[in-house]
Amino acid sequence: MIEHKSRPEWVAVEEFLSDAVVHQGTDLQRAVQSAADAGMPAIEVTPNAGKLLKLLVRASGAKRVLEIGTLAGFSTIWMAQGLPDDGRLVTCEYLTKHADVARKNVDAAGVGHKVEIRIGAALDTLPALEDEDAGPFDFVFIDADKENDPQYLQWAVRLGRPGTTIVMDNVVWEGAVLDPALDEVNAPGIISALKMMGEDSRLDATVIQTVGSKGWDGFALAVVR
Repeated sequence: MIEHKSRPEWVAVEEFLSDAVVHQGTDLQRAVQSAADAGMPAIEVTPNAGKLLKLLVRASGAKRVLEIGTLAGFSTIWMAQGLPDDGRLVTCEYLTKHADVARKNVDAAGVGHKVEIRIGAALDTLPALEDEDAGPFDFVFIDADKENDPQYLQWAVRLGRPGTTIVMDNVVWEGAVLDPALDEVNAPGIISALKMMGEDSRLDATVIQTVGSKGWDGFALAVVR
């Protein structure tokens, strides 16, 4: 696993933007604290990124959201807040322990009625969703193990429709996209997924670099043609 490095000025700007613009509620702060209390890694999205997900869900008019990678439900809450009251969010979490924490957090945030947590390997859950005819999903957020990013992206397209918005987090990975030797486990999957976004005629995509408390990274944004 690559070490994510930050700089004090990046964190200071991030905190200023969060305080001045984002205004995350106590329910979201509680979700972050619950993850720490449960011994989970501090790898949830930043508040400004979470707010971006909420606004993208709202701006796209999404009513069905698919999330791959739940953790403690921080990004789940943000996106559920962007859904209408009759919207639905299905989130895939590998570990039961994490799913239990996330369930408490989404319920405490008042969005639990919109959220279904599927426990197990996402590459088992996603075919099951297809078999159940659970889609099409209007918005997909991919933030799980990077090794499987290409497969997750394929499923996002498969479970989507023309116009579906796809966001993939952690696609710069401290510059490992330029030097896969920096992280031979995760970098190849990230690179393959990015190449798919650029080459697959079904997708129209871009990538935004970011810096902040999570180090040097970025996210990809794609729309299914």
